Amino acid sequence: MGREMGREMVLVLPENLPVIALKSMGDPVDSERDGLRVLVERHRGRGRDHEKYDVWMASLGPSEGLLRDWAEGELDPGLFLRRYREELLLVGEIDQRNTTVKNHGQKFTLRLLREIGLRLGVTLLGHGAVGREGCHLGVLREMIEQSAL
Repeated sequence: MGREMGREMVLVLPENLPVIALKSMGDPVDSERDGLRVLVERHRGRGRDHEKYDVWMASLGPSEGLLRDWAEGELDPGLFLRRYREELLLVGEIDQRNTTVKNHGQKFTLRLLREIGLRLGVTLLGHGAVGREGCHLGVLREMIEQSAL
């Protein structure tokens, strides 16, 4: 996947490599195209193959309370995804301690994943079927792609 030129490594990516791809944990691993495989769920899942992902980022998954409300049928898909988007940008207590540089939720993590996606490709993984009603992966990809450096 790479070729050495002098002292630096130049990446040679496969054509049509998506910057941010979406997959279910049940989908096959494609080591040539997946890039960094990131599980973005609050729970890893019991009995799941931990070798199917490179990094688990629980903080990017919907909160436990939001997941509970969704599972109990208290939210329609649109409201669930709107609240999830809001959660990603929540300002926390740490922001109150800083006067200039504030975290503003996950904005720095989103920027990091965007940069990794541009350089190596990123595949966001979830437990359910990608594209199903209420799937948070599409919202997360959109927020990553829109994050500014």
